[in-house]
Amino acid sequence: MKCAWIGLGVMGYPMAGHLATAKHELTVYNRTRAKADQWVKAHGGRAVATPREAAAGADIVFSCVGNDNDLRAVTLGADGAFAGMKKGALYVDHSTVSANVARELGKTAQAAGFGFLDAPVSGGQAGAEKGILTVMVGGDEKAFATAQPVMAHFGRAVTLMGPVGAGQLTKMVNQITIVGLVQTLAEGLNFAMHAGLDAKKVIEVISKGAAQSWQLENRGPTMVDDKFNFGFATDWMRKDLQICIDEARRNGALLPITAIIEQYYGKVQEKGYGRMDSSALMKLLTEK
Repeated sequence: MKCAWIGLGVMGYPMAGHLATAKHELTVYNRTRAKADQWVKAHGGRAVATPREAAAGADIVFSCVGNDNDLRAVTLGADGAFAGMKKGALYVDHSTVSANVARELGKTAQAAGFGFLDAPVSGGQAGAEKGILTVMVGGDEKAFATAQPVMAHFGRAVTLMGPVGAGQLTKMVNQITIVGLVQTLAEGLNFAMHAGLDAKKVIEVISKGAAQSWQLENRGPTMVDDKFNFGFATDWMRKDLQICIDEARRNGALLPITAIIEQYYGKVQEKGYGRMDSSALMKLLTEK
């Protein structure tokens, strides 16, 4: 297919690369042009100066940007992707944003005669590079059927969760669950070290029982080693939790633990660790 990709960050860069490897024709846009030129040098295709130019003539336009305002900036306005899209095309957004902005853009797309899917991902940078992301999709079945085989190049699980907005709501559940695991993992490992146990051996043992999780097996050892310069940044996780808390205020769900952990991430940022992996919650326990 003729595709466009908007946003070549930590996630978008390798995800777009998988489409190029699969021989889809790509036009790319990135806010920092040098990154787009670097991608083209590595993967082919072409780089352009605006999202509108990227979207012109594309069958599917993909995006992966930072937040609600970033997404509006690349979709709306005279230079936005929506202004360049043809009738019957499809816009697929892989950013983690609010369900409200997804629904807003879905309605705008429908009125303009093209489809829209909100499709946030989970699996981190490593998952993006290996092409094994989990993709949670909101939209109609026809649009999903068109996009699913293309998204399968970077997603090992690509699932339609409901109408537009359902993808973002599912991603919120994902983030709520992850941070609860990370906080209790930090507390458990810190306890183990204070108790004089071999924390790596503790991880090995309890990962074979009911405490087993991806976070335990993949982040536990690095937390013990005080290594956090990789993975999903604290800055982005706190942004995601704020989206979750705002949505909970609207739908009436109670998030008492999530609200506390969001504040903990604020303390991690105050220490200057905002770019560290979100497992840096451990820092609050090991540093005075």
